[in-house]
Amino acid sequence: MRDGAAVGGTRTGPERAEAALDALGVSEGLPDRLHRVLEQALVFSGAAFAGVYTPGDDPDQLCLAESAGLPRTLYGLRDAYPAAGGSPVAEAHRTGRPQWLGPEQLAGFSEARRTPSQDFSVAALPLGPAGAGALLAVSEHPGGFGGDERACLELIARAVAVPVPAAEGETGELPADVFSLAMDTGRVEVGDAILRLFGLARDSFDGRVETLLARTVPEDVPALMSVVEADHMTIGERELEFRILQPSGEPLWLRLRGRLLPGGEGRPARLVGTVADVSTLRSDVTDVARVQRLAAALATAGTVKDVGRAVVAALRAPLQADRIALAELENDRLVVTVLDPPEPEAWPELWRTEWRTEWPDAPVRSMPTLAAALREGRARIWPAGSRLEPALAGVGPGGLAVLPLPAGGRVAGACLIGWDRPHDFGPDERALLTACAGLTGQALLRAHAFDAEHELVGMLQRTLLPRRLPRLPGAVAVARYLPTVAGLEVGGDWYDVIPLADHHVAFVIGDVQGHNAGAATLMGQMRTALRAYAAEGHTPDVVVAHANRLLLDMETDLFATCAYVDVDMEEGTAWCVRAGHLEPVLRHPDGSTEIVDAEGGPPLGVLGQADFPMTPLRLQPGTVLALTTDGLVESVDCDLDEGMERLVRELSAADPEHLGQVADALLAGAHRTDDVALLLMRYDGMAVRPLRESWTVWRVPQAVGHARRFTRRTLRTWGVSQDTLDTALLVVSELVTNALVHTDGQVRLDLSLVNHRLRLSVTDASPRSPVKPTSIGWEATGGRGILLVEAVSAAWGTVPVSGGKQVWADIVPEG
Repeated sequence: MRDGAAVGGTRTGPERAEAALDALGVSEGLPDRLHRVLEQALVFSGAAFAGVYTPGDDPDQLCLAESAGLPRTLYGLRDAYPAAGGSPVAEAHRTGRPQWLGPEQLAGFSEARRTPSQDFSVAALPLGPAGAGALLAVSEHPGGFGGDERACLELIARAVAVPVPAAEGETGELPADVFSLAMDTGRVEVGDAILRLFGLARDSFDGRVETLLARTVPEDVPALMSVVEADHMTIGERELEFRILQPSGEPLWLRLRGRLLPGGEGRPARLVGTVADVSTLRSDVTDVARVQRLAAALATAGTVKDVGRAVVAALRAPLQADRIALAELENDRLVVTVLDPPEPEAWPELWRTEWRTEWPDAPVRSMPTLAAALREGRARIWPAGSRLEPALAGVGPGGLAVLPLPAGGRVAGACLIGWDRPHDFGPDERALLTACAGLTGQALLRAHAFDAEHELVGMLQRTLLPRRLPRLPGAVAVARYLPTVAGLEVGGDWYDVIPLADHHVAFVIGDVQGHNAGAATLMGQMRTALRAYAAEGHTPDVVVAHANRLLLDMETDLFATCAYVDVDMEEGTAWCVRAGHLEPVLRHPDGSTEIVDAEGGPPLGVLGQADFPMTPLRLQPGTVLALTTDGLVESVDCDLDEGMERLVRELSAADPEHLGQVADALLAGAHRTDDVALLLMRYDGMAVRPLRESWTVWRVPQAVGHARRFTRRTLRTWGVSQDTLDTALLVVSELVTNALVHTDGQVRLDLSLVNHRLRLSVTDASPRSPVKPTSIGWEATGGRGILLVEAVSAAWGTVPVSGGKQVWADIVPEG
């Protein structure tokens, strides 16, 4: 009998699959029959993806005709495969033999641009004789498809290859105990047996899930919604018992077994499963439903506050309590996380003085009765009129329950439940409170660990990223980083803004493969390396090439993508280099927005001999440059191209005057299944253009004199005062002399003037920085040059430049 089998679970997976396929066979005329057949592969074989490949218009290609489950791109699967190729689909199609491949055997078949996980197995089964196509299924379970799962897939392949003809007079309805719920519309298809359980006739049922929920016992609706809401579902079986109202007599207990089939290829997510009567298999204990609802809510509670809200929702209204407090126990203090109601005036005076307005914490010793209950570690109940200290008596003058929350061999916290009017505590209610205390304690321990780890992850990420962005000449930059919400692992996304010489600024964004401590560590190393190479004065392509060689020398299995843009703030020009990363996006002053067609090289750490071509950019004042990682524009629900188009639309519609608000608005649409880094720069142009001149110093006896004459001629043209000119000639003499005497190779003198600040710099081929002597004897004939430069300059220093160094000095006229 179908109902009995569904409840008792005595049939095997293949038997259940065969029964479901038999029911679908009579509806071959339905346009979505093939999709429904593939859904059975997800339900009965545990597959995460199932697809049918058949010869298309071109017989040399096997094209994807239909699919169900997770997006195929997660596993590197294509829309089409060459029929003569070596893919599992082609092998099954040509030979007529099934292919069962584990992760090791799949290494050569992954052709996706990026595959987040390689830990999956693949089955490819022929659709009948050789040459008819193939069924492809993916399993994420360790060990791949087992014996029963393989038998189910063989049934699916036969059902796809040879549909069962519709029997005369049959209508193609679902099996009697089966339902199918569309998650986007709430439309539900149900079998006749389920309609009978709910007391509905086929012709009067409107197909809305709300119609069924209206007949559910109100207290059980939250637990039922925790199962049918897609946000709380995972791939796999789910089971829940709930009650429905009957015209007379006690409510009827039903058991729901379901599985969420995720949407894809233009189809919505669906929940499919069975519903059966289990009233005869259990006693009618209504408090069990409350524990069940609380357990369902706590299973999805991630933080301590989530746990508190779940406890309040599960207990306060059903128990008709007037107030509930949940607190963690840290050393000898109670740290209150949830008070309901939250208004201070609803609580005793001591609570308002000890916990203050924000209710942070209070010493346990301020309430000795509570301290004794926590030491005993068991639930304590005081009826109305009990002698308690005022702090506790005011919480529950009509009755008070204190539930120590055990977890991990200790008391993790306490839950206080109070009533204003006299409340009778029956045996069932005492058992309910004890059971809820155990569930809450374990959930509180998990949530506390989650909060602590999440804070640690956030602190680590904040430490590895820039604490603040520098102020830029002629531009404004903002950055945002959002960690993924799908776990606690630290990500590898990073950004950086690097001021360089001559009013150049490098804007960098990157993403290290993986989400773990190794990826975060490598991210910090790559950010430091790029900053160091950029500071040496290399061109953008050389900077990225050096970082690539460094990553290869580190002998890590991880790779990184990167986009590097060097902007000349004086000229409004830039050079862009991409290493496997997303293209930059430019918003022009007129509001038009484009994705830069920048030629790119491979990701860092992949190829030793790799080219990283540079693409020129032109920036008009008011142009916004946007660099991001793929977490903002790509997810399992959003294709990369669609995400980039969304970014272009939103950036075009934004107001560039408020760059921080633009960044926040762009992040508001992120799906957050991956880390997100975003870097925005608005180029305004420099209000004052610096004056610059350069002179190559030849190694001839009159070299210093030539350098002085060049300096004098240039500074007079610029209108520099005589005092500043005399100081500049002294500095030039000393710096050029040091470079000629102590180094070999080319020497270059650079002069620049901006905002009345004169900079003199001498570049040579030696990496050794000049050393300022600590003391000089009266008989010494040298060593005073750097001391003179320091004495007459406002500031001086040295920076590495392309294998050598640059020694500079700034002169600022007095007054």
